[in-house]
Amino acid sequence: MAAFERAGCDKCGQAKRLRHVLGTAPGTSLMGMIDAQGSTTDRRPTANLDALDTDAQLALTGERTVPGIPAENYWFRRHEIAYRFIAESCRGKQVLEAGSGEGYGGAMLAAAGATVTCVDYDASAVEHTRRRYPELTMIAGNLVDLPLPDESVDVVVNFQVIEHLWDQAAFIAECRRVLRPGGRLLVSTPNRITFSPGRDTPLNPFHTRELDAAELTDLLTDGGLESVVMHGVYHGAGLAELDAKWGGSLIDAQIERALAGEDWPADLVADVAAISADDFVILETSPDSATADKATTDKATADIDASLDLFAIAVRP
Repeated sequence: MAAFERAGCDKCGQAKRLRHVLGTAPGTSLMGMIDAQGSTTDRRPTANLDALDTDAQLALTGERTVPGIPAENYWFRRHEIAYRFIAESCRGKQVLEAGSGEGYGGAMLAAAGATVTCVDYDASAVEHTRRRYPELTMIAGNLVDLPLPDESVDVVVNFQVIEHLWDQAAFIAECRRVLRPGGRLLVSTPNRITFSPGRDTPLNPFHTRELDAAELTDLLTDGGLESVVMHGVYHGAGLAELDAKWGGSLIDAQIERALAGEDWPADLVADVAAISADDFVILETSPDSATADKATTDKATADIDASLDLFAIAVRP
């Protein structure tokens, strides 16, 4: 997901204008719709993901997020939390990141002790990852025809990618093929219910099909995987405070100004740049998607249908 991606644009006129802006300017993202802001408060906890020199950055196309851009920071941190959540469990494992984008996620897993192979279709992403993250094995390839042998990896990671794929079922079948028995497929994707509410087609023009929790579960089980555990990504207490500060939605505050062509006020720039992955929470939901263990959060319940992103774990039998 990129900077224009959001968790609930129920203003139909605004959604249409957003699609128009993006649809008529390929490669546009929120960063491309606003003037670059000046220096900002920097509170990034992951040192090796700090801002890169311009010539070291992968272009922000609107289709993926990249580290080191202050106005993109909310979306980058919302992606980062998923990698942090799984990093320790990947230690000592052979990991495939299918759809690795800029490469920062694979680098985080490698730093945690995993042996990581990345596959991506985009030539610029492949070359950037090889240059920026030499600790990763980077392969150019199609996700519905993975260039790996059968039963060759312990974990497949697919974060914020499956919604971009035309043949999602074929991709799941490929994941099952390359996973060893007992291996895990880890998938995160925007929650269709909150991301494109009330729409027959995705708000984001780069998405082909978005999923809700039930649809994602069915996709995984129909593909021959089992033991699906569903989690949700939510705003933590600090982001809830920022939502209240910015009229009910920090996401809306960013997008509305981009659509209007307005500069961000200095405090919005600072608030967005100061967000860290710790400001998000990932909660496991119960089978009925209604409740979560109260010990894991200050929320009494965790409704999967209210989550920002879905995070699923499935096992190859």
